[in-house]
Amino acid sequence: MTLSDDLVRAVQRNCDIADARHAGDYTLCIFLLRMREHYRWEKQLPFSASLPKEAVGDWLAEREALWNEIEAEELAPIPTAEGPRDPFHGAEINAHLLGDSFVYSAGYGRYLRPHFFLGDLLRRERQDGVDILVSGREYARDMAAPAAMLQGDTVFIRQESIRREVWSRIEEWQWYKQDGALDRALRGFGEDLSPDDLLERVTTAETETVLLHELGEAMAGNVLGPQWLDLHLSGSCGRAEIITRAVRDLLADSLSTLPALVEKDHPPTLHFYFANLRGMRRELFPELVAAYDRWAVDGDLAPLRDATALGADTWQQTARAILDLHRDDPENWAAQVEQVVGLA
Repeated sequence: MTLSDDLVRAVQRNCDIADARHAGDYTLCIFLLRMREHYRWEKQLPFSASLPKEAVGDWLAEREALWNEIEAEELAPIPTAEGPRDPFHGAEINAHLLGDSFVYSAGYGRYLRPHFFLGDLLRRERQDGVDILVSGREYARDMAAPAAMLQGDTVFIRQESIRREVWSRIEEWQWYKQDGALDRALRGFGEDLSPDDLLERVTTAETETVLLHELGEAMAGNVLGPQWLDLHLSGSCGRAEIITRAVRDLLADSLSTLPALVEKDHPPTLHFYFANLRGMRRELFPELVAAYDRWAVDGDLAPLRDATALGADTWQQTARAILDLHRDDPENWAAQVEQVVGLA
């Protein structure tokens, strides 16, 4: 079976509408980086290809004009063999796709931004009560293209998005060659490999790390219950949302990702995890960073094991404190989150 043009157009239209509504969520620098990669994906250009500045500029102007036209449009239903379906009824839509090795996903990300994609299904499995769907080539996607998403009891892993993110880190490493976790990781994966071979090796490892995180998200969801989703649906954004998402990410990693990576003891994969530990997650968990720094010097995994155990307890307690704050003061909880996590 091949995908119908109507299906691809409908999903891509919804992706474009989501982009039109949420392009302003990004800083200018991040926006331009994401749009450059979106252009590369849309034009099916190889990672090594230099992007033509004038052509990208013209394309970006055309895209912004399109966004102005469609921003107020309603999201379109998705055509299936049994008629149109609500674009957020992913399970119903996938009932018509998975048997033919295609996969569709719809959900909400940061700032309640809708995300959609349609791609090839590479593999399907079940682990710890969670359905895992790993996709490859993507036929429709938005500019954000998150690498993974947990929807109910299903995890969607987008290997094409992972590959694009890995390539951006390889480019960064090639440009700067700075000492640190990224340099240690990529040298460990194979500095003598061709860029394409290095990309594939790191992408394979990172796909499994992303899966571990999403399994941790499922575990965190079981611990925190539906109230955590209610907290995000309450409409908070800005710094409070960044903090709460970081807290849950750290809980997920402390429950799943870090224990597995430490047990596996594959240094390049661990280095790459810490190369990607940035922003609020890094700020909130200095004990983990200190444990990594020690391991990077003397190879002793004990501090990482201790920090992981600390995180499993600390971030569960912190998340519960945030939930209590939201329950007791739903109007003003967001303004008090920094005090809960010790940043105020």
